[in-house]
Amino acid sequence: MLAPVDRLRPLNDAPLRREGAWVLYWMVASRRAGWSFALDHALARARELGRPLLVLEALRLDHPHASARLHRFVLQGMADNARAFAGSPVGYLPFVEETPGQGRGLLRALADRACLVVTDDWPAYFLPRMQAAAAAALPVRLEAVDGVGLLPWRSVDRAFGRAVDFRRHLQRQLAPHLRVLPSPAPLSGLDLPPCPPLPDALRARWPAASDRRLSGQVTDLPVDQGVGPVAQEGGAGAARARWRRFRDEGLSRYDEERSHPDADASSGLSPWLHFGHLSVHELWADIAGREGWSPERLGPVTASKAGWWGLSASSEAFLDELVTWRELALNGAALLPDHDRYAGTPAWAQQTLAQHRADPRPHRYDLETLDRAQTHDPVWNAAQRQLRESGGMHNYLRMLWGKKVLEWVDDPATAFDILLHLNDRYALDGRDPNSTAGVGWVFGRYDRPWGPVRPIFGTVRYMSSENTVRKLRMGRYLARWG
Repeated sequence: MLAPVDRLRPLNDAPLRREGAWVLYWMVASRRAGWSFALDHALARARELGRPLLVLEALRLDHPHASARLHRFVLQGMADNARAFAGSPVGYLPFVEETPGQGRGLLRALADRACLVVTDDWPAYFLPRMQAAAAAALPVRLEAVDGVGLLPWRSVDRAFGRAVDFRRHLQRQLAPHLRVLPSPAPLSGLDLPPCPPLPDALRARWPAASDRRLSGQVTDLPVDQGVGPVAQEGGAGAARARWRRFRDEGLSRYDEERSHPDADASSGLSPWLHFGHLSVHELWADIAGREGWSPERLGPVTASKAGWWGLSASSEAFLDELVTWRELALNGAALLPDHDRYAGTPAWAQQTLAQHRADPRPHRYDLETLDRAQTHDPVWNAAQRQLRESGGMHNYLRMLWGKKVLEWVDDPATAFDILLHLNDRYALDGRDPNSTAGVGWVFGRYDRPWGPVRPIFGTVRYMSSENTVRKLRMGRYLARWG
């Protein structure tokens, strides 16, 4: 099926060329072979034109924070996609740069033979700049399809400053979008001409990734080898396994226990959502199907966290994180020019932090000390070790982790940069609007002033390790990471 009109936009005015050899899908954000509006749209365009579909999924060496950890996770997703496309008439080219700049010219070479190019619409990181450059250079039409959230992110024309206001907007606008879902298995029973082999010259210059590379071998690549692979595996298969485990063992406890590090009641799905190995539409469809949901169960617009969806309390709490907070972050990435900088934090927060910048700080740490988890605070050190060694951090502790860096670094702008650097270097879900919004929250974004006025923080929300230990169950967590 063609993409819904509110999820589709042309990126250039170049023509659609009916005599082309194929329709090209340039997969950059929804890196999966199902539950993808962009893939559905590319397949529909190919059927409409009577042409084969060729999928290009590429992995560059020069993206910020490129590391063995991130590369292996993406490569495992590419291996899943290679297996999925292998049994279909769709051509799939997994291209992995072995030397910097090796992939330059590949997209143009494939587009020169294409009827049109379809890609994923994504509001953050370097993707918008990369796609804008491609749109200006390609000789054929380039269409972007948004499949990142339940609400099309371009349908919102203003940046929201509070979750409650965005939640109210969602409750007013989301209902019709809950019934329009991408195809779970678009490759099943495809009636398309098979994709022809790529020309020899093209395959010689840009060979498909080897089986060895797709197996996750990254030690010989010129990326940051100091950030090594972790136990979590990338790809749709691993994503669905993680979802099933959480759905069956953690979801029913999510509302009550997700803040406790010892409870193992958080979903841990953000790395696969970030890389597009898992779709929010698939998660929504599974929850709705298991609870027998129908549109008639939607409640009145109240902007409340609970009660609107017409689902169990734990499912509603999970959806508030997955939809409200995640799509609020997408809204900020799309419409706030400085969403990933301290300059983009609220004026009231910058003002109060500036007023308290000269306050005495009992402890000061530089980036190297923080990176190595060598502070006086065992809770903070445990959270940083979890981030370094596992590629993730418990969601509640991520908030405390950020607040302490704000307390320990003299300049709030420097603290912001340190947090974003540590997060983006080590976290599998770094470089994502959701994690950038989380860093921004530490400095008052999507929050409000809090009293009483405190040293260093002013009226920005304060958190302490002592209160965290008193409030949460952390014994097993600290035994493992402390």
